[in-house]
Amino acid sequence: MNKPAFEELFNKINNLLKNTPAVDVEKNLRALLSSTFSRLDLVTREEFDVQREVLVRSREKITQLEARISELERAQRAN
Repeated sequence: MNKPAFEELFNKINNLLKNTPAVDVEKNLRALLSSTFSRLDLVTREEFDVQREVLVRSREKITQLEARISELERAQRAN
């Protein structure tokens, strides 16, 4: 099928769909999904990645602090 014929067919189908309830169904479905997603309290990938990095840094800091506490406890027992 050549490109102009395909584009013409696509345009005709598009025009037919514009005159059917499919457009209203799509709008209603988008609104429903949007409402549902907003109630789920989802976060963006960017927000997730930022929080993940904060968690990684926090875990590293906790590991360092635990090691430091162990050193101080050993030093105290040695005295």
